[in-house]
Amino acid sequence: MAAALGRATSRIADFLRDHAPLLRKLQWGIVAIYAFLLIVPAVMPLPGNSASVFNNLTIVAQFAFWGVWWPFVLISMPILGRAWCGWFCPEGMLTEWASERGQGHAIPKWMRWGGWPFVAFALTTVYGQLVSVYQYPLAVLAVLGGSTVAAMIVGWRYGRSKRVWCKYLCPVNGVFNVLAKLAPWHFKVDEEKWRHPVIRIEPINCAPLVPLRHMKGAGDCHMCGRCSDYRGAIALTPRSPEEEIVNVAEGEGWQTVLLCFGLMGIAMGAFLWSASPWYVAAKQWAATWLVERDILWPLMDNAPWFILTHYPEVNDSFSWLDGAGILMFVVGATVCVGGASFLSLWIADRLVPAAASADQAAGGWFRPGLHKLAQALIPAAGIGVFLGLSATTVNLLKHEGMRTAWATPVRFTLLALAVLWTLRLFARLLNQRPASRLKKSLAWLVLLAGLAPFCWAWVLFFAIW
Repeated sequence: MAAALGRATSRIADFLRDHAPLLRKLQWGIVAIYAFLLIVPAVMPLPGNSASVFNNLTIVAQFAFWGVWWPFVLISMPILGRAWCGWFCPEGMLTEWASERGQGHAIPKWMRWGGWPFVAFALTTVYGQLVSVYQYPLAVLAVLGGSTVAAMIVGWRYGRSKRVWCKYLCPVNGVFNVLAKLAPWHFKVDEEKWRHPVIRIEPINCAPLVPLRHMKGAGDCHMCGRCSDYRGAIALTPRSPEEEIVNVAEGEGWQTVLLCFGLMGIAMGAFLWSASPWYVAAKQWAATWLVERDILWPLMDNAPWFILTHYPEVNDSFSWLDGAGILMFVVGATVCVGGASFLSLWIADRLVPAAASADQAAGGWFRPGLHKLAQALIPAAGIGVFLGLSATTVNLLKHEGMRTAWATPVRFTLLALAVLWTLRLFARLLNQRPASRLKKSLAWLVLLAGLAPFCWAWVLFFAIW
């Protein structure tokens, strides 16, 4: 069975390698659809209350981007790896196309900074909330279109036939990287065959800049198949979905920050603020306080649409107080939810330290073992982002008159399964450490407690608010 599956995956990879021109044509088709849905609704009048996906292009684009594309691209990562990036992504296609014709400059040192995936994700997520990216086509054009233009500029400026933007600056690169670690297959490198190739060696272009000889996991690979059977040493190979987290990935500081404070903190705040009665109560209190002191400018809604939501024709405009409230709510969620998960990792790593090593001893407050443990958060963090994005899917379906009573049980089932998977991964990672069973059990309970605010936030969102 395993051998048959291995042969099947190898044939798929070889097909992708041998039909690269066909894949490129498919990508250009997606670019055309993407550009149409991005630009045309932005120049059309805003839809009325009676508009539906059956009679209004703006609603069609809204459903395509936020009801289908983003939720299911995320869910594809732990199933197919980063196949979206290599097969379909319009930004990846355009940045590589621009790089093929660009200046070919060396990648600057500042661009290689490891914090860009978190910073780009945080800025894009928060900005999207301030301009209501899920509701208005102009905001979509600013966020997605701006990202695409930046991708093309970076591609034209740096590298030669490479996806420099995807490697370093793409706002979702970090998210895709961690989720792809759960994929049940990856391109495995046989280092012995690499050293002694039995076939003719031809040049190969790895557009996402993966160091092929030392490739260990699926996080950076775009699954394009170009390297299939390269030097007779690379093959698409089935594996356990837990293999990379437990036995390969060591984790690193910025990935831990992304998981705890990005996916479980900033994203949580971005999804919850609009449904939270706490946000409304705090804003009303602040507005009263300002009026009593005759400070009225924060209550004005005169910001342009590309800074804060401003669509007076449909009675939807954010005041400066609204924008500040959203920022404060996101910060609060990041501290409470993301901070709790990070604190539990820190305590657990102190209770059950990894095997002593020079790197571990030099880690100080944030030792490498903490970042290794953080990798177990990937299932829970990933399902959280999916649940938040799919809330838009459910709302759009409800708007079209479909019954959505099934949504809440499905949501909590998915959340429970993902949290249980994270707890299982915690247990496996703790079992690798030299400590007594009592200490390991105590550390596992600490990690469980760290997930409590994350789970409670979703209970509030889907069941109480």
